[in-house]
Amino acid sequence: MNFQQLRSVREAARRGFNLTEVAAMLHTSQPGVSRQIRELEEELGVDIFVRAGKRLTGMTPPGQALLPIVERLLLEADNLKRAGSDFCASEEGRLSIAATHSQARYALPQVVRDFRVLFPKVGLHLHQGSPRQVAEMLLSGEADIGVATEALAGYDALVTLPCYRWTHSIVVPPGHPLLEGAEPPTLEQLARYPIITYELGYTGRAHIDAAFARAGLAPDIVLSAMDADVIKTYVELGMGVGIVASIAVDAERDRHLRLLDAGHLFEVNLTRLGLRRGAWLRGYAYRFIESFVPTLTREVVDRALASAAVVAR
Repeated sequence: MNFQQLRSVREAARRGFNLTEVAAMLHTSQPGVSRQIRELEEELGVDIFVRAGKRLTGMTPPGQALLPIVERLLLEADNLKRAGSDFCASEEGRLSIAATHSQARYALPQVVRDFRVLFPKVGLHLHQGSPRQVAEMLLSGEADIGVATEALAGYDALVTLPCYRWTHSIVVPPGHPLLEGAEPPTLEQLARYPIITYELGYTGRAHIDAAFARAGLAPDIVLSAMDADVIKTYVELGMGVGIVASIAVDAERDRHLRLLDAGHLFEVNLTRLGLRRGAWLRGYAYRFIESFVPTLTREVVDRALASAAVVAR
């Protein structure tokens, strides 16, 4: 048994049993991948995959039972390498962060800047994606740390820690009727206008929809986007009223828009930091986390990871 065999099994399961993609991922040939899988099956005495001719079409029951063990073995092998590197070069290496656009654009820039000053020899890689993509990058090992508001807490293989709470804001052009009232706008007033906000699954959109549903209202969402800057652009063009994360609005940068607090209309949102259960974190990864959320010290993070490991057993 060797790690190349284990990697061939893992990647075949991840890539929909497409051995061409597996071979490209592992920098080998398709026959080579097939051979690695066959040799492991022969050694274990069970078929891991269902086959139609030479094609893999699914996983057998034994294969489904073995896959989590394969994942754990490869994860621990990666942890072993990281642990060795941590002792040899504690301030050199690579750190990969996956975040949604809102977090990458508004919450992380100062943290990234400060980290680069402290650890100039660490290669920092910032990936952007949907909350689901952030979770998948963590699960695959592509990312060490993930930051998102939605989705992360829904994966058992991830450990999530609270970062900060935030609310939504309403953005409108100058002179908009919603600015005329002395009282904060209501959901009923807001629903009278076309609305521009986030796509489903992004940046607290679920809380926006839930608030209108509870009030028995069906808002006219004329445009949805992943990016608050896109939303604000179309608000400036007069296409509708924008609902964005409060952290995405800056009085100086957005001087052509007017801001109304929507904290009384929509539920407070919680941004979370995600880590893959069982992953080894380099010392500088802990420093990045604590720089982002000072309360998430190494002790707090380790305690959360240890608790998750106990639950997993």
